[in-house]
Parts: sequence; C-alpha cells; structure tokens
Amino acid sequence: MNQPSPSPRPFSRRAALAGLAGAALAGSTASRASAADRRRSVRFATFNASLNRGTQGALITDLSTPGNIQAQNVAETIQRVDPDIVLINEFDYDENGTSVGLFLRNYLAVGHNGSKPIHFPYHFTAPVNTGVASGVDLDGRNGAVTTPGSDAYGQDAYGYGWFPGQYGMVVLSKYPIDTRAVRTFQNFLWKDMPGNIIPEGYYSAEARAILRLSSKSHWDVPVRVGHDTVHFLVSHPTPPTFDGTEDRNGRRNHDEIRLWADYIGGRRRGAYLYDDKGVRGGLRPGARFVIAGDQNADPHDGDSYDDAILQLLDHPAVRLPKTPPASAGGVEAARLQGGANTSHVGNPAYDTSDFNDVAPGNLRVDHVLPSKGLTPLSNGIFWPTSDDPLYRLVGNGTTVPTSDHRMVWQDVRVG
Repeated sequence: MNQPSPSPRPFSRRAALAGLAGAALAGSTASRASAADRRRSVRFATFNASLNRGTQGALITDLSTPGNIQAQNVAETIQRVDPDIVLINEFDYDENGTSVGLFLRNYLAVGHNGSKPIHFPYHFTAPVNTGVASGVDLDGRNGAVTTPGSDAYGQDAYGYGWFPGQYGMVVLSKYPIDTRAVRTFQNFLWKDMPGNIIPEGYYSAEARAILRLSSKSHWDVPVRVGHDTVHFLVSHPTPPTFDGTEDRNGRRNHDEIRLWADYIGGRRRGAYLYDDKGVRGGLRPGARFVIAGDQNADPHDGDSYDDAILQLLDHPAVRLPKTPPASAGGVEAARLQGGANTSHVGNPAYDTSDFNDVAPGNLRVDHVLPSKGLTPLSNGIFWPTSDDPLYRLVGNGTTVPTSDHRMVWQDVRVG
C-alpha cells in the first residue's frame, strides 16, 4: 500500500509555519520545472475556479464580453500555470457549450497583465446532477420542490444547486480527447454501490430508490498523448458539511471518492459499476490515469467521514510524487489568519483552499494523483505570498478576487 505523503501524525504546525515558508514552492509561476522536464512531460491540473453564478445563464452573460474581472483572474491563473490538461470545477454547465466557447475565446485566448494567451483545441463537458430536480422529497421537508431558484429546491435536487448545471465541470486539453470513449457516471445510483454508507433512517424508501451517488458527475476522459492514452478521472464530490448528525453529505463524499477507488481497483472490485451508457465495470487493469478534482476531503483535517481521501492516497494503483504539491502562500496564510489553522495537523504548505478561518480553516482538498505507469515530476500549488506581484490573484482570504481554491498541478512523464 502506498502511504499518504503528508507528514505523519503528530505534525508540528508551529514548525511548519516557522520553517517551511522559504522551502515551499512560491506558487507564483509554473517555471519551477526545468525546460527539459517540460519538454518530456505533460502537466495535469485541477482548479475549482468558482465560475458559478446564482441564476441560470448568468455565466454566459458574464463571459460574453471580455470585461469580467473574476473571469480574467481565472484565465490569468491558468495562463501562469500553463497546464496541458486541466479540470475546472464550478463552471456552470449549459447544454450548448456556450459558456465554454466564450471563456476560451474571450479570456484564455487573450493575455492578461503580461501573461501569454493559452489555447486548448479540445474540451469536454457534460450534464451534472447539481440543480437537477429529483421529483422526490429528499430532505423530508416541504414535499418535493421542483421549481428552481431556492434552497428548498436545491435540497431536493440530485445534487445541491438552484438550477440545472450550477457548479458544473469542464475539461480543457492541448491533447486530443477520445470523446467516443468517454465514460460518465451521472446516473449511477448510490444504493447500487455494495457496502454503501447511506445513512440509516434518514432517506425515505422512495428517496433511496432514486438517489444518485454523484453530486455532480464522475467522468473518465481518455486523452491521447502521442501514442499513449491517459484516462483523466475527474469529479467534484459534495462537501462533507451542511448536514446534521446523520452526516449524509460526509457519507456521500466518502462514497463518491470510493467510486474512483473501486474503478481503478481491478476487475472484481469495479464489476458492480455501470456508466450512463449501461457499460459495466471499472478501468482496465494496467491502464494509466490521473485522478483530479476538488475532492472536498483533507487527509488530516476538516470534516471528512472516515479519512475519505485516504482511499485514493493509499491506493496501490496510485503513484504519488515524493513530495505533494506545495506553496509558500499556504504557509503564510495559515500563519497570518490563525483561527482553526492553528489546531490543524496537516502541513500548511499542502493546503489548497482558503476557507473560513474560524471553521474549517485552510485545507488540502484539491488533488492531482497519477497512476503507476506514469512518472511524477515537478508539481505545485498556485498560491503566491503577499510580497509576490501575483498575490492579487489569490487575496488574503477576506478579499477573494478569484476563488477560495488554488490551482494544483502535477507534471508526469508518459511512456
């Protein structure tokens, strides 16, 4: 079994705050990798960009002109890191792909504040469960709410959202995507996972019968890198919070992460899975993959159920880098913000999100995990320190100019 890369418990938060700021990656550029490494590697990345809006169609409106500051900041962050293949979480879905096209044309293809334009000839997006009415009273209140635009509607949707497609996902790639071979698991039912941990006594029989596992979706996106194929396994499990003593979201988060653990776990372990086309089984043994996304799960801190992310960090099919992606900005933020950060066990250099410092504090929830058969090289987290000119893209936690998450990247050698 692979071991999780953060320092084992107990971890000295004070030592990290004092000693790692200079050693951790600064996060302001992606130039840490040598030119030779970049020529022979592929950069995979994940970024919860908070390009979600409160009403349907609002993201299209914001991206229709090149003047939206937050979208500019997201684009500049992507340009500074310069990934080859990137998952963007919290990008509202529309069935015509209008918002994706606008973002590519009006923002990524334009340089910002000295950054270079970046071009992704290939992309993939698909429907998600957020904001899709279930037609069932999932939370046991108010009956089944089917009119979009309220919290009550979101609670009864397959995944929490005020309208269909809110908090969607998109994959952008410089390499060809084998779209015909993409597998999606939007409709997989939670009850069909053997040994699931659906909370007993919370959901009605009617709700259990129709409740989908994915709060958004799970996608296997095969990318052609030369003569090789790498499966980009992407998702965005629900946060393990915003529930009650039944811990329904914590349990769902755990099993959403488990889906990938079973998918890469061999024929027997993944045999129960079925995708949206009815094809059964998991990933072919020996196939190479990179798991990416805002997993909403920290290996040491936060509210995860039963150390959910260790299902992937400890997975024998995953090949972790010697050192996890890191930043000096995360160390500085934890020191300056204090609050819950002072009681955390995990190394602040590995934090990827700047959350409320009273609770839960900054956490490591965004992950890019390569498989065996790929060689991990350089990696990092885009989290500049306050003396860096690019600090304006991340803010101090009170001001959020771009997102409360940071972009995470991992270079790998393929072949």
